[in-house]
Amino acid sequence: MKVPKVIKTYCPKCKTHTEHSVSLYKGGKRRSLAEGQRRYERKNVGYGSKRKPEQKRFAKTTKKQTLVLKCQKCSYTIVKEGMRLKKLELVEVVK
Repeated sequence: MKVPKVIKTYCPKCKTHTEHSVSLYKGGKRRSLAEGQRRYERKNVGYGSKRKPEQKRFAKTTKKQTLVLKCQKCSYTIVKEGMRLKKLELVEVVK
């Protein structure tokens, strides 16, 4: 699916329709000192590899792509809920 790099949509901070720059959401770096990670490592101690079996095949063939819209006037960021797509392409719209 081709998505334009700039979309005109509603900004709740400006309370009007403004141009938003579109980008793909990218997850942050995992923290090794986070509580969940420490718990996971503590439970894994004593096992040769992982304590739960690894999944052999996946049920889903696509990943959910999440769009991040940033208002060009006030820099307010909106995160659009993910949609299942095999391929997402950001394209420049020629006027």
